[in-house]
Amino acid sequence: MTHDLVVIGAGPGGYVAAIRAAQLGLNVACVEQRAALGEIVKSLVFTVDGRPLLVVASGVNRVDERRLGEVAGGRIRRADPDTVKQATGYSIGGVPPIGLASPLAVYVDRDLLGYELVYAAAGLPECVFPIAPGELVRATGGQVVDIKVGSDSKGAQP
Repeated sequence: MTHDLVVIGAGPGGYVAAIRAAQLGLNVACVEQRAALGEIVKSLVFTVDGRPLLVVASGVNRVDERRLGEVAGGRIRRADPDTVKQATGYSIGGVPPIGLASPLAVYVDRDLLGYELVYAAAGLPECVFPIAPGELVRATGGQVVDIKVGSDSKGAQP
């Protein structure tokens, strides 16, 4: 059975979110066991020359900001919480890679493609949704890049 929403390590806030989602007709699962860290998708907002962009990275990887600047074509800075909220409609910790308040350039960590299924934030820190990495790339319109610290390849693909 597939689920529209998976709540990992739920706790009180997660269970409330799961109940509300179920009331909306979503197929919800609450699990206490955590996914492998690499399967967790980090949706990180940076700015390039002041314009927000989104990096969708594997949970085990640190983003190479110098490399991101090369790919995005400008000076990279981490976005402040207000910029994140304004650009995405979500607070840090719950930013999903899709359904954002404004269109953003998206860069997807190539390492995510090594997993059968990954788990991305679903708007709240306690909630994630499962998605196949290829579908994540398609849904975000993201560019797959080698973006982690220590990556040797400079290849990118649409």
